Amino acid sequence: MKLLRFAILAALFISGFGPAAHAQDVTLSSRDGDVEISGNLLGFDGEFYRVDTIYGELTVDGSGVLCEGPGCPNLEAYIARVTLSGAPGIGRVMLPALIEAFAIREDYTLTREALDDSHIIYALADKQTGITLGEFEFHLTNSDEGFADLLANEADIAMSLREARTDELSRAREAGIGNLNARGRNRVIALDALVPVVSPSNLVQAITTSELAQVLAGEIDNWKDLGGPDAPIAVHLHDARSGLGQATIDRILGPPGLTLVAGATRHESSLSLINAVVSDPFAMGVTSRSETGDSWVLALSGDCGFSLNATRRAVKTEDYPLTSPLFLYLPARRFPKLVREFLAYLRDPSAQLVIRRAGFVDLAPEEIAINAQGNRFVNAISQAGTEIDLTELQRMTTLLGPLKRLTTTFRFEAGSARLDAQSRSNVQQLARAMELGIYDARRLVFVGFSDGDGGAAANRDIAMRRAMAVRAAVTRAAEAANLSRIKLGVEAFGEAMPMACDDSEWGRQVNRRVEVWVR
Repeated sequence: MKLLRFAILAALFISGFGPAAHAQDVTLSSRDGDVEISGNLLGFDGEFYRVDTIYGELTVDGSGVLCEGPGCPNLEAYIARVTLSGAPGIGRVMLPALIEAFAIREDYTLTREALDDSHIIYALADKQTGITLGEFEFHLTNSDEGFADLLANEADIAMSLREARTDELSRAREAGIGNLNARGRNRVIALDALVPVVSPSNLVQAITTSELAQVLAGEIDNWKDLGGPDAPIAVHLHDARSGLGQATIDRILGPPGLTLVAGATRHESSLSLINAVVSDPFAMGVTSRSETGDSWVLALSGDCGFSLNATRRAVKTEDYPLTSPLFLYLPARRFPKLVREFLAYLRDPSAQLVIRRAGFVDLAPEEIAINAQGNRFVNAISQAGTEIDLTELQRMTTLLGPLKRLTTTFRFEAGSARLDAQSRSNVQQLARAMELGIYDARRLVFVGFSDGDGGAAANRDIAMRRAMAVRAAVTRAAEAANLSRIKLGVEAFGEAMPMACDDSEWGRQVNRRVEVWVR
């Protein structure tokens, strides 16, 4: 009976740890010796044991028990270990830079051991004693392999340049890992963007998203159709197994339902792609904003006159239509304390500076004054439809004039009322800022905008409903915030301020948004 009671109490703790090399027999006994439990040790995180017993898999607080048997860990020499697998774009530069900054902040000594080009270990040690406290092991492969290792329990964290696919979500549930789309199971740690690149000698300066898709599909195969010379276009993309290659197909060819041209050249690295494009004046490639090298980045334009570059602010606000979040996917398991502290550090303002210096776009909210948004208001006036009169434009400028726009913007998945991945992350980020009191005694206004498809009045109503839904999502997430200290409002202007042309699904998706303005 005591054994059963002990097992039931143990089961109340959160289950899960990192991959265990080999399960071994252990016996856990309460310190008074009255109860004990035996089984195969599946893992130990420095605080809790995870044991496979006759009652199932149990997690036991190590502070209340003594461990006996061949599987018992050495408590005095415990090392917190975590294995990360997946996209080299995340694991080769950004995360190592963050680990180094974390080590400096916590006064640890950091060492790096490269077992080979794709297998690297970073060790953190106590600066005074030299005792190793933790190890971050990186397997630099691709997003596919990162998810495969996570599902096979060969990695603790998957690094991905794309969202988990439907089959990966299903296999995660079947493997007992749970819902990878659930809150806390994935995290956007930084932002990047897909950008079309050409040789610096190429005279073409901009391309529409529709034209870019047609180039990748082979429907446009000559530069003269883009305002360039009479010469064939050579298409270069990242390898089909890489997250960048998959994101390119999903984001650019997916919406219009096109397939990649048969003659496209695929590259295993950004360096290879950039070198090929730079050396060929008639080549066009798609790569990440953080890895453009000496190539020339084309702006994304539209027939209506809009032109968007992948600037830091345009990516952060998701006004640039091919913004790409960088993900960490985590299983429903408890990580060692050192790893938990590192994951918490990723949200720290100092970590955002490290992300920016590593060449990526950070997640720290910025306030943009109205006088720094002249182009947006010029576009609003020049592109206003016949149903948007001067009175509505004046109402918009009167309301927004005294406020500043936050770079925190909310957009929706194509054909869905569900927020996209970056926006779901923004909900948590803004909620946490409210809990910390950053917006106490300030006014936050959630402002809804729409595309121009349909009547202006109906579009304004849709935009208002979206703004109210986003405000509700943020306030629900801000459980510990004192909302009485923040003045929250909602407003909508429908199609009054387009960010892109409505002649493509990309443009309409960019225009459907909820902005946050602050005073």
